[in-house]
Amino acid sequence: QLQASGGGLVQAGGSLRLSCAASGSIFSSDAMGWYRQAPGKQRELVAAISGRSTVYRDFVKGRFTISTDNAKNTVYLQMKNLKPEDTGVYYCNAASPADDYWGQGTQVTVSS
Repeated sequence: QLQASGGGLVQAGGSLRLSCAASGSIFSSDAMGWYRQAPGKQRELVAAISGRSTVYRDFVKGRFTISTDNAKNTVYLQMKNLKPEDTGVYYCNAASPADDYWGQGTQVTVSS
């Protein structure tokens, strides 16, 4: 129901764009978001979008952009100026009061 893609290996300062394709009903969730989990750490929110409103964690502000393509039922995370500390598995999430869906994750590795 949520299919994430776009991860990979990139050098520090590089860019990647993650995509998360959702089924129609899930894409209609109240909010879509991207989370990440670094080795040995808890999963954390990176960015979220609900309608035209977006939320970013301080550590990605000015570098990452979350957006949606309603025609493709897809949510994107454009990542620029990547840093080694951005390394982790990135998960997309769709949330409503009664439901919570997770994609399978895509690995992002940033080398120094």
